[in-house]
This record gives sequence, structure tokens and C-alpha cells, in this order.
Amino acid sequence: MSSSTSPTPAVGRAVGQDRAGAPSLTAPGLLLGAGLGGFVDGILIHQVLQWHHMLTSTDTDNIGVPYYPDTTVHGLEINTLWDGFFHTATWLLVLGGLALLYSRIQHSRGRVWTSRALWGWVLAGWGLFNLVEGVVDHHLLGIHHVRSGPHQTWWDLGFLALGALLLVGGWLLQRGARVHDDA
Repeated sequence: MSSSTSPTPAVGRAVGQDRAGAPSLTAPGLLLGAGLGGFVDGILIHQVLQWHHMLTSTDTDNIGVPYYPDTTVHGLEINTLWDGFFHTATWLLVLGGLALLYSRIQHSRGRVWTSRALWGWVLAGWGLFNLVEGVVDHHLLGIHHVRSGPHQTWWDLGFLALGALLLVGGWLLQRGARVHDDA
């Protein structure tokens, strides 16, 4: 193989750039997706549907956390506090994703918001959030379930399946996309 056909080494490529030298949207998209996915979880499931809070299954958890039922004032106070910590973490993920995105995109920032590359990574980040949060909180720690009750395992598995679909769908969406999709 001649030197003219050998692949160009990554030497000299700045952190945060893809192989073509364009700014990479992977890390900002994943952070934004994880944060926004956490917001959907916290707002929809914790607050609107009230199916669970952060510590509502600690009567059957795997790590020995005291039980804080959401049917008592004290239990609801503790669960609301931990939901607040959860929302703070997801807010910080969104802020970090926005800061990283802003630092990497210097031109045509408005066009990045319509890019399949960004939204694919956002969906993948949401899926990654569901998979990590679902495995850790629902299965390993057992501190809460998507919907407690006789079919809680199916709800938890459905949450993981949704995460896997979002991850794969996001990865497929961003595949081959550029930072700026030209219409």
C-alpha cells in the first residue's frame, strides 16, 4: 500500500472534532439527550403521573435504604427532596451539553439545531439515560420501579426496551449526517 492511499492518522485532530475535522456533536448530543430524557422521566413519571418518586420502592430495595412511602407526609417530603436532586442532576447535564455544544460550534449555530447529527445523538443520549437509570435504579438498587405493583417487572423491562430503541434509533439517525445538514 502506498503512502498516498494509507489512512490519514488522527494526529493533529483537535479534541471534539470528527474524522473530517468538523466539530463533533457526539458528546454535547449525548449530554443533552441524557438531561432531557431525565426531565421527561422526572416531570412525566414522577410529577404528572405520580407513578414513582426516587425512593418509593425502598421497602423492597437491594441496598437497605429506609422506606419512605409516598402516602405519608414525611415519606413524600423525602421523595420530593430526592426528586429535586435528580432534577438538579438532569439540569446540570443539559447545561453541560449546551456549553459543550456552544464551545464546539462557532459558525451557523442556528443550522446545527436542525441537524440529524445533533438530534440523533440527543435521542441516543435519552436512550442511554433510560438504560443506565433503568438498570441501576430499577434492577440493581431497586429503589423505585417505573410503576410499582404486580406487573412492575414488565414496566421496568418496557422502560429498558424504550431506551434501547431510542439509542439505536438515534445512532441510525445521526449516522452519515453532517454537523450542518444542507437541505
